[in-house]
Amino acid sequence: MKIAVTYENGAVFQHFGHTAFFKVYEVEANKVVSSQVVSTNGSGHGALSRLLSEAGISVLICGGIGGGAQMALKEAGIQLFGGVKGDADEAVQAYLDGKLCYNPDVKCNHHSHHEGGHTCGDHGCGSHSCH
Repeated sequence: MKIAVTYENGAVFQHFGHTAFFKVYEVEANKVVSSQVVSTNGSGHGALSRLLSEAGISVLICGGIGGGAQMALKEAGIQLFGGVKGDADEAVQAYLDGKLCYNPDVKCNHHSHHEGGHTCGDHGCGSHSCH
């Protein structure tokens, strides 16, 4: 299985459509056996789901993500865990341990809500799905 995380400086990048890198983890027997940072080569929103699908990604962990990208991932058969913050490696380990804190209702509308200090994916975890 392959897991991709939107990636910047060791952390989960908070805007799927603007991510410059994914960290891709190869998992066998529920353990990470390898990982590598992969450039998106400037691909934007729609092309990113195709890039992940072609790379054989099964799971995406990210911060904020818009509805169109969510649909494209669903159509590609990629399971989405959005609204995740913090260290990318720790997020993948939490996923493997069944303890990843994510927001199943994460939305990012790509408009002015960023100006007020809100970041895509910054929804906390209190009443959402911490599995």
